[in-house]
Amino acid sequence: MTMRPLLLCMLLLGIGGGVHAWWRSAGATPTPATLAAGDPRRLTGEDGIVMLVADWCGYCRRQQADFERAQVRYRVLDVEQEEGRLAAAALGREGVPITVIGQHVIDGYRIFDYFSAALDAHLLPLG
Repeated sequence: MTMRPLLLCMLLLGIGGGVHAWWRSAGATPTPATLAAGDPRRLTGEDGIVMLVADWCGYCRRQQADFERAQVRYRVLDVEQEEGRLAAAALGREGVPITVIGQHVIDGYRIFDYFSAALDAHLLPLG
């Protein structure tokens, strides 16, 4: 009788491990070779930052101000210019701001604390 719970436990662990492996591979980080030509993740590598913005976007200005206050080095692409438009299309995104940190794509305005807590290792001070 004691073998049955042990076998059940092993079966559940095996299924859980398989699901975990599948989940990780489904969210695998793309390599530059697999990214579209205009994709800003080609520019960021592992720790660079690119922000897609529009001049008329108040949230974009707020997020840029947050990054400036925190002395974060980043590149700006205007979605109303060709390079920014291609970058947004390559990401399959339409709204702004879009922030790419390393290979992570973050839609919309986030207070700086969100970025700092989530991706602290990727933020490079100006210098």
